[in-house]
Amino acid sequence: MSIYLLIFIALLAAGAALYLFSISPRRSRLQEMRRFMKTKFAHRGYHCAARKIPENSLAAFRAALDCHYGIELDVHLTKDGQVAVFHDDTLERVCGVPGSVESHTYSELKQLFLQHTAERIPLLADVLSCVDGRVPLLIELKLPGRSMKLCEKTCELLQGYKGPCLIQSFNTLGLRWFRLHAPHILRGQLSSNLTADDDTAPYILRFLVKHMLSNFLGRPDFISYKLKDLPEPGVWLCRVLFRTPVAVWTLNSENAMRRGISGYEMQIFEKEAEFY
Repeated sequence: MSIYLLIFIALLAAGAALYLFSISPRRSRLQEMRRFMKTKFAHRGYHCAARKIPENSLAAFRAALDCHYGIELDVHLTKDGQVAVFHDDTLERVCGVPGSVESHTYSELKQLFLQHTAERIPLLADVLSCVDGRVPLLIELKLPGRSMKLCEKTCELLQGYKGPCLIQSFNTLGLRWFRLHAPHILRGQLSSNLTADDDTAPYILRFLVKHMLSNFLGRPDFISYKLKDLPEPGVWLCRVLFRTPVAVWTLNSENAMRRGISGYEMQIFEKEAEFY
């Protein structure tokens, strides 16, 4: 056999090994992940504009509890270090004012109303008290910068919480923080076709997260991927080779819900997707 062919084969083998190392999740917590299999998470709570129940509100979380759905929610860190439940990078769409959660203290945020209702921005502590372990929680960490203070504060709040709970983030460094400081908390890598988005994050970072190539940093216990952007080779390999559970989002039609239920382990849905 030619020496060049041997070198080529060796390089291919090394490349394959490096690739598998990069996309590998954490496998030691698969048994614990089983309790979340087939869970339907109400996206930002079971919100409904017609009933004046805004997203990420205590009213939306109570509605999800009434229906026995899991709850997906988002958290930001306020200017004074509080963990507030809110999705957007800015307050404009939901509260009608400029600025961000990060640029306001919680006493300032408490003065705002959600989507023209009487509901206000809750703290994560309020949500944990309201849910009290009755349904699973899926908490997305919103990390707009390099600071991991939100991870630290969220972890502190979860220390005394006894209910089933997962954390997830697009920011792999947030997962790495939990890997290093709170390995007992189950964590998930959020992703989608990030390279198609007009994003401020560097292209190489979006490329790595899109293709699961940053998993070596966070070693996620599950993957949370946008249904419209599947299949994706890295996700497929994680499921097939490592049996990694996959949550799909955001399911907002009956057809999407059927696909999510038939093909994946967890579903993150909007009220419009119900058909059962």
